[in-house]
Amino acid sequence: MYAQHQINLRKMVMGNKTYQQIYQKWQDDPEGFWAEAAQDLSWDRPWDQVLECESAPLYRWYAGAKTNTCYNALDRHVEAGHGDRTALIYDSAMTGAVKKFSYDVLLNQVAKFAGVLEGLAVKKGDRVLLYMPMIPEAVMAMLACARIGAVHTVVFGGFAAKELAKRIVDAEPKVIISASCGLEPGKVIAYKPLLDQAIDLAQVALKTVIVERPECPATFIDGRDYKWDDVMTSANAVPCVSVNSTDPLYILYTSGTTGAPKGIVRDHGGHMVAMDWSMKNVYAMSPGDVYWAASDIGW
Repeated sequence: MYAQHQINLRKMVMGNKTYQQIYQKWQDDPEGFWAEAAQDLSWDRPWDQVLECESAPLYRWYAGAKTNTCYNALDRHVEAGHGDRTALIYDSAMTGAVKKFSYDVLLNQVAKFAGVLEGLAVKKGDRVLLYMPMIPEAVMAMLACARIGAVHTVVFGGFAAKELAKRIVDAEPKVIISASCGLEPGKVIAYKPLLDQAIDLAQVALKTVIVERPECPATFIDGRDYKWDDVMTSANAVPCVSVNSTDPLYILYTSGTTGAPKGIVRDHGGHMVAMDWSMKNVYAMSPGDVYWAASDIGW
């Protein structure tokens, strides 16, 4: 029965083509394969070259193209008339809270927080570090960074101050987004003291935006720390910035267990095409389906 289910799933994912046929198509014409996959997404300017190999093994996908990951994740769906559909479900095992955000609502919050970042002098190419628990604001902050061409890096919430400081020093963020605490079974992890200590260790000047949660109040430093709710109240929504397909989207650090943490950089174009194709062809996702992400965003 399990084997039959797997066969049916493959048919659903691949449609009329078998895995072997799709794999062969990719082998025969890899650039044509990924050019076709990219047609499902919105581009401000088409690419000059699907895969630029001149600096191999450092490859560049969709060189010459312009796009924006946030636009493809939110704006285009609202513009297509799907604004009332559910875009994000927050289901907390720790608090029991369940919240649903439509594409319209999520777009509004993301565009406003992008305005907050611009108000804190974050520009295209600047880094923004996220040290957050699994709350909706974490998703909003990542998309807001992509919206204005800033590069986000997510550090696992609750990491020790020394480990957080290493990533702050390497990424050189202009702003850090965090929360007053994270929640684990039977305990509250206060993030703000760890963040304060990490900033002291890194010896850097930056701004922070803190989501204050009811389970743990935070102490704010005037002129450096801002409350999420306060800055969102006066924020103006801003549009997407067109970026190069090859511009960096995010940095994800290795664990650092065998040395200094190493930052892996993903770009806008290659990342979003691979993600879009994978969700359809690997995970069998269709409009209206729900994808459940159980792991921490820091992983």
